[in-house]
Amino acid sequence: MQPERKAPAVGRLTRWRERSRDLTATAKRYAQRTESRFPVITQLVARMVSVNIFDSATRLAAQCFLTAVPLLFVFASFAPDGVSQQLVKSIRTVFGLTGPANAQLEAVFRPSSSDLQQATGVVGALMVLLAATAVSRAMQRLCKRAWGIPRVKTKTAVWRWPAWIAVWLGFMLFQEPVRQGFGVGLWLAVPATVLTQTLLWWWTQHLLLGGLIGWGPLLPGALLTAAATTLLSIGARFYMPRALNRALAEYGSVGSVFVLLSWLIVVCVAVAIAISAGAVLAQEPFLARRLGSPLPDLDRIAGGR
Repeated sequence: MQPERKAPAVGRLTRWRERSRDLTATAKRYAQRTESRFPVITQLVARMVSVNIFDSATRLAAQCFLTAVPLLFVFASFAPDGVSQQLVKSIRTVFGLTGPANAQLEAVFRPSSSDLQQATGVVGALMVLLAATAVSRAMQRLCKRAWGIPRVKTKTAVWRWPAWIAVWLGFMLFQEPVRQGFGVGLWLAVPATVLTQTLLWWWTQHLLLGGLIGWGPLLPGALLTAAATTLLSIGARFYMPRALNRALAEYGSVGSVFVLLSWLIVVCVAVAIAISAGAVLAQEPFLARRLGSPLPDLDRIAGGR
């Protein structure tokens, strides 16, 4: 009786193996057809691997949290009251903060300015500014990887790092009127946000790449990044107030730290993907001829170097 019982089991196992081989072969055929019809997908995947999206985005988010956020505190303490209040309004508008989260924002950004200035000092403020350039350097590495530019080929002037930080601070300062549509309404707020984000990321790539890539090829990445960050900013208005208030109620200030860091990682992942995708699209034959894009170094990208 045992051989008779084993026979059906062996037959089923054989059929499952055959089906598995058939499915694998079918998947390979579809993959080959996709690569032949849409080579941009293959190049995009290779570029994502070369950029190491999640590693680059996590490092960028960590630098933002550890250096850029403290810079906002120091800037608010040394800036005039009107400028400091405008910065608080912009941060509140960006995240749509209400309730306990908004109260904590007020407490953090409106301590006694003289006390914070004395504790920080001019030398300390300069050190915070220099440390904040780590964000510029991390962003620069991301842009270089996205465009397949080897490190040994570029020597970026040091002044570009603090210049990017200064423009970023100015950009943050005016987010409240932009995202309110200059008092007109949402129908102007969304296009104004997309436009300002596009200009920021267009200029960011050109500055940090040292002008190695022309303005034209950088436009697709700027548009994609602007679209991604604008959508995330709209989502932040709904998610962040609830998440921060819940975290403050359950875990206190420590909970808000984890929420903010998690959101920064999401934003940085979106930025890394958008800039990399923009570089791939700009180097496709159709757009490359019109934008004057450089040809990609496919061997280096495939090797992930």
